[in-house]
Amino acid sequence: MTDAPDRERFEARDETGALAGVVTYQLTGAIIAYTHTEVDPAFEGRGVGSTLARAVMDDARARGRTVVPICPFLADWLGRHPEYADIVARSTRRIR
Repeated sequence: MTDAPDRERFEARDETGALAGVVTYQLTGAIIAYTHTEVDPAFEGRGVGSTLARAVMDDARARGRTVVPICPFLADWLGRHPEYADIVARSTRRIR
């Protein structure tokens, strides 16, 4: 997986360099909103989406970012991976 900040997306490529999938994002300070996950149809069913999800979450954690999961795929994936709950923004948090 490679971050392409000029395109505001992370890219997954296969061993030949073909684009397998992307996760797009919007970055504001330490907050990263993942907006869309897309896997090329030729790579569907091979775990590319899950691999991308784990990679972007690990990247956010390593960079000390708070994640806003706008993308439905990523939001669903996070529901099955509570180990990332500590870096996900929750709309139910109250500001005092």
